[in-house]
Amino acid sequence: MTAKDLGGGGKYPVAWERVERETLEHFQAIVRMDTTSPPGNETLVAQYLKKVLEGEGIPARLLAMEPNRANLVARLRGNGSKRPILFMGHTDVVGVQREKWSVDPFAAVRQGGYIWGRGTGDDKDNVTAGLMLLLLLKRYGVKLDRDVIFLAEGGEEGYSPTGIRYVIPNHWEEIDAEFVLAEGGGGIVQDGRVRYLSIATSEKVRLEVQLIARGTAGHGSIPRPDSAVVSLAKAISRIAAWEQPMRLDETTRAYFQRLASISPPEAAARYRAILESSDRSGVERYFAEHEPRHNSMIRTTLSPNVLKAGFRANVIPSEAEAILDIRALPDENLPAFVERLREVIADPRIEIKTTFGRPAAPASSLKTEMFAALEKAQKSLFPESITIPILLPGATDMSPLRAKGLQAYGIGPVVDNEEIGGAHADDERILEKSLYDFIRFVWHAVVEVAATK
Repeated sequence: MTAKDLGGGGKYPVAWERVERETLEHFQAIVRMDTTSPPGNETLVAQYLKKVLEGEGIPARLLAMEPNRANLVARLRGNGSKRPILFMGHTDVVGVQREKWSVDPFAAVRQGGYIWGRGTGDDKDNVTAGLMLLLLLKRYGVKLDRDVIFLAEGGEEGYSPTGIRYVIPNHWEEIDAEFVLAEGGGGIVQDGRVRYLSIATSEKVRLEVQLIARGTAGHGSIPRPDSAVVSLAKAISRIAAWEQPMRLDETTRAYFQRLASISPPEAAARYRAILESSDRSGVERYFAEHEPRHNSMIRTTLSPNVLKAGFRANVIPSEAEAILDIRALPDENLPAFVERLREVIADPRIEIKTTFGRPAAPASSLKTEMFAALEKAQKSLFPESITIPILLPGATDMSPLRAKGLQAYGIGPVVDNEEIGGAHADDERILEKSLYDFIRFVWHAVVEVAATK
């Protein structure tokens, strides 16, 4: 795995060895701050960032709905000839089960070429990249056509009301921009080389559905025809059999086209078939069995993840509950989808409650100056790889910004295994070299778009 060092876009030669030492210092300091949400305590990181930025003459503000859950916003001003770029990272992290970690999850241990700790991949790498971006732009006196804004957001996990949901309605003028860079993409290493860098240009919409089946309680020795458990089980079975149609958009079409160009012949044939074949059923079955991520990218999915019923083996419960995690394609008509779900369940005794997550939003364009700059940065740093746009099966806080009309792109560092030590996993970790390469990548892309030519 190599990254070609072009010295900061040519015009601004960066002393990268010194930058790496400083990056490590800030990254470890931030990872060591326990900002598990809930309760969050993101103000710890916000105050740290504010002190570092203001120490170099970069004004920064804390934006807080709750005192201990502050967001930070900082801005370097350009000449105003073009609209700003917003760089965003979130400072909160998900919880840990310490007994399942081989290291202290909040010690930022350097071991085996990695930095270990909760938030190393989600999302304190982006927080550190945003900090270093502003520091370098300021130190090197980069003349800007665009303002460059850094938002260190609290409350991203679970779409908390203290994060972007607070900033957008209360401080929109602080973050309004043309382009957004945030979490969601990254690179894949295979056999020591970077195979591709993914840029997230779209994402699914999360809908949580609670099913509540009701029946008559009684003694377990006398089964009843209106059993809540049986009704719920039948509903889940019908949902599991409800097939969702495949749909492609600009992002997923480009994804499979570009992935086919770098894949072995058998895999490439499948990816081309999903684009071109009149009968895709065989490929779709293969995706469902062997490539579940790809299966999720091309259709709305439903997953029954929580089941609750009963408290004793000899008592028939009066209620049984299931929670469905629905991840809808961006163009899904969600109210109509819920009505169709009622028809599929076909049981008036089952109550359906819905909780909508982040708003649906159109995909960001592949034909912008920002996407071109990200491709150029990839080619400069990893010339052996390609850039691939992706639709995220998960959700980020880019969607409410896309819904406001901003062109948002998810980026991230290179990883050597997507499944082990990744976001939300036990022993979460990041390749130390990948962290430094990510800082370079961000620098190249932002200088390309924001700096005066």
